[in-house]
Amino acid sequence: MRLDKFLKVSRIIKRRTVANDVCSLGRVEVNGRPAKPSVRLKVGDVVTVVFGNGDVKFKVLKLEESVRKENASEMYEIIEDNQ
Repeated sequence: MRLDKFLKVSRIIKRRTVANDVCSLGRVEVNGRPAKPSVRLKVGDVVTVVFGNGDVKFKVLKLEESVRKENASEMYEIIEDNQ
């Protein structure tokens, strides 16, 4: 699954266009390396997203094309939250 789609489906970022912009600005890393929106994620990848007031580091647990809002947090595990 593409990184920008995962960020949207998991509801870490609410809109895919915003996720795409954040990735393009170099504010997202996958396994310690800067990532473009088209990077293919796999289970076990560690993603860091830098927001204006901090950053969130999480591990990918599941990849699903669509998920209910209540179950979105089951797609990842927060490792570090500096917000």
